[in-house]
Amino acid sequence: MKSLLVTGGAGFIGSGLVHRLLAVDPSVHVVTLDALTYAGSTANLDNLPDLERHRFVRGDVRDGPLVLRLLRENAIDTIVHLAAETHVDRSIAGPAPFVQTNLVGTFTLLEAARQAWLSERVVDPGVCRFHHVSTDEVFGSLETDSPAAIEVTRYAPTSPYAAAKAGADHLAWSYWRTYGLPVSLSICSNNYGPRQFPEKLVPLVILNATRGQTLPLYGDGLHMRDWLYVDDHCDALWRILKLGRAGEAYNVCTGRGSTNLEIVRLICATLDRLAPDSPYAPHASLVRFVADRPAHDRRYAMDASKLRQQLGWAPCESLEGGLARTVQWYLDHSEWVAASSHEEHRAWLERNYRGRGMAGSS
Repeated sequence: MKSLLVTGGAGFIGSGLVHRLLAVDPSVHVVTLDALTYAGSTANLDNLPDLERHRFVRGDVRDGPLVLRLLRENAIDTIVHLAAETHVDRSIAGPAPFVQTNLVGTFTLLEAARQAWLSERVVDPGVCRFHHVSTDEVFGSLETDSPAAIEVTRYAPTSPYAAAKAGADHLAWSYWRTYGLPVSLSICSNNYGPRQFPEKLVPLVILNATRGQTLPLYGDGLHMRDWLYVDDHCDALWRILKLGRAGEAYNVCTGRGSTNLEIVRLICATLDRLAPDSPYAPHASLVRFVADRPAHDRRYAMDASKLRQQLGWAPCESLEGGLARTVQWYLDHSEWVAASSHEEHRAWLERNYRGRGMAGSS
């Protein structure tokens, strides 16, 4: 890798990867492409290790001429595609942006890469890689006694978000099989950590609890998820880019399942410990159960044995340690929180979630 394009690089996972790339490899140059919609912010790219090797471009992955120009001008040999609409509840309320960004955006990137790498040969196609980042939601809800999903488990998406991501995955593989575009794919479980936009479960619980607001949970709160600390995910992506192969998919997860209720209670207990003077302690007293959302998947579970055995990856952060680090970060960064929670997003949450459920309990 010499020159990388990271789409969605001003978002949560994308910015973490940009920081990681510049820190661990002094030879790479990174171009960040991000439309800066509500969940993206250039503040996430503050304090990069080397600004000379980074270029930020505000733009949409659906803008084919822009993407192709970036590939040509920067001799891009590696694309890491993280740009996506990711919030399940938003996809239920309005699926159109998810189809446009997740499916049409992926198609646009694939077409640009095919032209630049295979037709124009801007760089040697033998060293190129298009890495597409997916989600465990493409596998749908697994039965309690079903084995964890492996990379070849049949897709069964439920929500419009998951369906759009599944479609993007299939499209990416079609370019590998049909055109020989060097595609690899990773499928990750629920991420959490610093700088996550406060619509997802972990940051929203932290912020609501510190404000003494109700913590509504869908249904009985026993929906099972695997929680992956964002730095561990970025390390996995780095290993896949360096050591993984085109034509391969890799699951990225911890292998530890936790219910949403367990996560919320653990966050509350961590807040009790780290903010002992809070007038809202014990924070778990704020939890309320509300009506479940439509087609809420009961259990996600994946097996990351392939990534562990072939590329030597394993998560470094425990759930308890990662949540403690995350809670402390949000307690220490009130200015970032205020900047990210702009009026449009607050109004959307107010319209869609008052008394109904916890945004982000995917």
